[in-house]
Amino acid sequence: MPKALFALLWMVACAAFGQSFPSKPIRILVGAPPGGTTDTVARAVAAEMSKSLGLPVVVENRAGAGGNMAADLVAKSAPDGHTLLVSFTSHTINATLYPKLPFDPVADFTPITMLTTSPSLLIGHPSLPANDLRELIALLKKNPGKYNFGIGALGSSLHLAGEKFKIATGTYVVNIPYRGSAPALQDLLAGQVELMFVSPAVGGAQLKAGKVRAFGVTSPKRLAQFPDVPAIGEVVKGFESNAWFGLFGPANLPADVTRKLYESARAALASPEVRKRFETESLEPVGNPPEEFARFVRDDIQRWAKVVKYSGAKPE
Repeated sequence: MPKALFALLWMVACAAFGQSFPSKPIRILVGAPPGGTTDTVARAVAAEMSKSLGLPVVVENRAGAGGNMAADLVAKSAPDGHTLLVSFTSHTINATLYPKLPFDPVADFTPITMLTTSPSLLIGHPSLPANDLRELIALLKKNPGKYNFGIGALGSSLHLAGEKFKIATGTYVVNIPYRGSAPALQDLLAGQVELMFVSPAVGGAQLKAGKVRAFGVTSPKRLAQFPDVPAIGEVVKGFESNAWFGLFGPANLPADVTRKLYESARAALASPEVRKRFETESLEPVGNPPEEFARFVRDDIQRWAKVVKYSGAKPE
């Protein structure tokens, strides 16, 4: 068969497939357990996408290996748009954190859109002798190694927010790793650790109850939910460290299918239900085009590489 004819037939087949997509329920794999932010984002978006696509969009939790288990399953799935991944910042962190991955975080995926970003709060035990961020930095510089960071998971975006903070401020704070933010927060409340970075969804209630002190937020601007908490960048110029959550398919997803999924996800992010849910958890909807998201993923690997190497973190 002549190459030109083959190419024409292939384009026609792809176009026909895109028009008939989806032909069965769509699975979204999540590399995190139920109840966390990644799971919350995936379920909120999936519920709305099922309305626009006309078939069920179901979320399956495949936690393990820092999100790599779910990512590997999607990377090895058929590129027909019926198996997707909602991943998070660890997708780009793991490219440096793990000496060897069973997939390529760039080449083996089709980025569809970034769904949302989430800042974190730098909180501390009320007994800390510092009233604001400037006083905290001065305290840490004066006492290197005396105070501790509770780390929800080694290699997580919250862990590396702490490493970026130490790099930017020239301070040394000892990391105490935990299996999740919840137990780390409990130890902070008990005074076993003095500091931690935590998502507003996890630590916001304790802050509002006055059980912890907030020194800053990692977003470029203050959060409407906590207007009295300064952005760390107000004191540490240029500091920013947001987690992100994005929708991916396997590599070689047809362009028409990618576009249809992108438009469905973008419509989901614009829905009042999703916006209300995200607002309560200080999540910022994004919905950028696939090409822009693809560039972001490539660049984000390089952004985190320096911080991962500085931290010396190893996979658990």
